[in-house]
Amino acid sequence: MAETSVELTKKLSAAVEKMPAFPKSVQRILELTRDVNCSPKELVMVIEKDPVMTMKLLRILNSAYYSFPKQITSVNQSVVYLGLNTVKNMALSFAAMGSLPKQNAAGFDVQRYLMHSLTTASLARTLCQKYSHDDTDPADCYIAGLLHDFGKVVFAQFLPEEFKQALAFSQEQSISLHAAEKQMIGSDHTVVGGMLVEKWQFPQQLTENIRNHHSVISTENTVQSCLFVADQISKYRALGNSGNPVVDELTPALVEYFGGQMEEIISSLGDLSKLEAEAQVFAQVSKEKS
Repeated sequence: MAETSVELTKKLSAAVEKMPAFPKSVQRILELTRDVNCSPKELVMVIEKDPVMTMKLLRILNSAYYSFPKQITSVNQSVVYLGLNTVKNMALSFAAMGSLPKQNAAGFDVQRYLMHSLTTASLARTLCQKYSHDDTDPADCYIAGLLHDFGKVVFAQFLPEEFKQALAFSQEQSISLHAAEKQMIGSDHTVVGGMLVEKWQFPQQLTENIRNHHSVISTENTVQSCLFVADQISKYRALGNSGNPVVDELTPALVEYFGGQMEEIISSLGDLSKLEAEAQVFAQVSKEKS
């Protein structure tokens, strides 16, 4: 017998509640960087109070990917070299990666999922920088890209059997994973993803963008538009694996907004290998012990 909506809501809420809290230090970083008068010193002080974040930040900055002429030994140096926004995005990424399980009973490949999320985040930010018609902060597109599929993590950890069936059904029938989730679970990852970012106390607009990233996309919503296209490019170019085998076509409105079809948009972004290499460095650091 199918579960009622009340039973299903309780089940999903219970799963979301089991997810770890988002670090207060990162919430504070996001608050600070929304303030135009935020000083680098304030940001440095918050990061330095989180030893795990500091260690990961310095590990990445001293990796072969960045190849700075001398070793970076402090958070203050990292802000000088990279700027506030880049350091903020790194801190956010570390926090999100810290919430990922090492293993799950659904057989969901978390490392490939992580690559998809990181590349989608960077692509969404880049699309916003290049195509935005308003004053949308590209960092908001990065956050949306990073967290858009986190509902899948909730499913993989706390509803593993149902999610495993959804993953298999999606592949067998060549249908989108969110459609398969609705059939096997009764709801999809956009719903629990929205519940999760709400629990993590992110702004309501982010919650809505995550809940609607597989819905009808409005080009008046820059974050939603950039996230949708970034998600499709990441799947199309196989940059990681979100578990979803379907690349959605762009609507005529999105084609007009971004000035072309998928291949033309990808071409306009130039060489994506740097973006992919950065995501790989981040993903590698997430696997290492804190």
